[in-house]
Amino acid sequence: MIITIDGPAGAGKSSTARAVAERQSFRYLDTGALYRAVALAFVEAEATPTDAKAQTLLSNCAIDLQFDDAGALHVLLNGTEVTDAIRTSEVGDMASQVAALPAVREALLPVQRQIAMRWSQSTGGVVADGRDTGTVVFPHADLKFFMDASLEERARRRHEEYQAAPNEETPPLEAVRDEIRRRDAHDRERALAPLRRPDDAVSIDTTSMTFEEQVEAIEALIERAKAGTDPSSSH
Repeated sequence: MIITIDGPAGAGKSSTARAVAERQSFRYLDTGALYRAVALAFVEAEATPTDAKAQTLLSNCAIDLQFDDAGALHVLLNGTEVTDAIRTSEVGDMASQVAALPAVREALLPVQRQIAMRWSQSTGGVVADGRDTGTVVFPHADLKFFMDASLEERARRRHEEYQAAPNEETPPLEAVRDEIRRRDAHDRERALAPLRRPDDAVSIDTTSMTFEEQVEAIEALIERAKAGTDPSSSH
């Protein structure tokens, strides 16, 4: 079973996807981590995010996602652990830019599909989150969700993430709000694979929902799908 959760930054899709995957004994495919790994390669090379530079970098760049025995996800860039390094605001800004490059998306598309196929065969299911997992990466996914929340709530959540991140300077809330607003505009207006709700996705507004409520809502609809009932009539 392939399950996709798309939505804008701060909507809660990543943390919810992780929890749903764990509770369902599925694997969590963090597609954003792949793009952030590419972004980190750009940052480390002090390179301008262009298609030509992407082709050069990716020709000598190996990106992989692995789970350890405890079930924790590790992101590897050329064999080096970068799980924490890709979560900085600088890398986040760069990730939004490189995600719009055709060369990057073309290179990562088969990687995502191959990982999902391998993991779904071994565990029975994969939960993937991102901006276009339901529209481009897995257009024939078994179940699709689109999570959203108000700009203010998404900024508050992202600000808390920065505060909790190790070795990360926390920007002011206003700066976080502006960052998310810019990323929203960029992701929705880009010519290639823009952020949009898949026509067959279940919409979930998480503005007033607790984390547990988000997870339970997704799980309830997964169970309905497993039972053969239509989950699109809810939420």
